[in-house]
Amino acid sequence: MSASHTFLKLARQLHLYIGVFIAPAVLFFAFTGGLQVFGLHETSRGSDYKPPVWLAIAAQLHKKQTDVLPARKPHPVEAAPVSNPNHAPAPLPIMPDAPAAPITHPLPLKIFSAFVSFGLFVSTLLGLYMAYRYTRKHVLISVLLAAGTVVPIVLAII
Repeated sequence: MSASHTFLKLARQLHLYIGVFIAPAVLFFAFTGGLQVFGLHETSRGSDYKPPVWLAIAAQLHKKQTDVLPARKPHPVEAAPVSNPNHAPAPLPIMPDAPAAPITHPLPLKIFSAFVSFGLFVSTLLGLYMAYRYTRKHVLISVLLAAGTVVPIVLAII
């Protein structure tokens, strides 16, 4: 067996074993990231939407690697009108040479990001299917998959 063939065989095995081990984490990050693209994990001003607790915790695990939800700061109460005009704040100067802020349309990028999350999720599931379908080491694949599921959960708990 040539050196390049041996290296390729080793690379395929490493790819298989590492891929199966990290597959649960990839599925988790793809799923929670796809939901975060549209802000489904948080409330917004002026909205009565309250995200489910499981989604808020999953997003916090995704972003901060902790399940502790941050305390929400109360929204500042709008300032009452100033009765004394001598204490009113000065208006901000108008700068005629300042460039106008660019108009952005985030929805197309959000849709693309959600599609990438979906594609990563489906590709990972297909990879797991192929790991079981095209190998005879089903016990090893199952142990790696279980370890890849249990290890991050244990690390999140401790």
